[in-house]
Amino acid sequence: MKYSYTKQTNLDFDEAVIQTKEKLVEQGFGVLTEIDVQATLKNKIGVDFDKYVILGACNPVFAYKALQAEQEVGLLLPCNVIVYEKNRNVFISSIVPTVAMSMVDGDELPEIAQEVEGSLQTAINNINK
Repeated sequence: MKYSYTKQTNLDFDEAVIQTKEKLVEQGFGVLTEIDVQATLKNKIGVDFDKYVILGACNPVFAYKALQAEQEVGLLLPCNVIVYEKNRNVFISSIVPTVAMSMVDGDELPEIAQEVEGSLQTAINNINK
């Protein structure tokens, strides 16, 4: 089961992070958290790792709908979007909400997850190469 939606870009890493945040905002998401995995791993356990940022993105309208349908769905929020560099290539990837939410019972969640998924994919697709 594929749980991520990924796009490779020709942008450099820092520009890809900037554009990803901008495109998420255009789709109604805010970035609540930003984790620099490379720096964290270096500081905490002294290992070198590729450039890798995790963005915790949340669209308050979708979050509210999902929480009304199932309060414990907050365990799956916010939606993670990652920007990473591998072999000198830069990738942007998001969780696939329909897959993530498939483990939760609830009649309303699949429709909400589809809406979120469409918005996340639009944000990623609109990032300029």
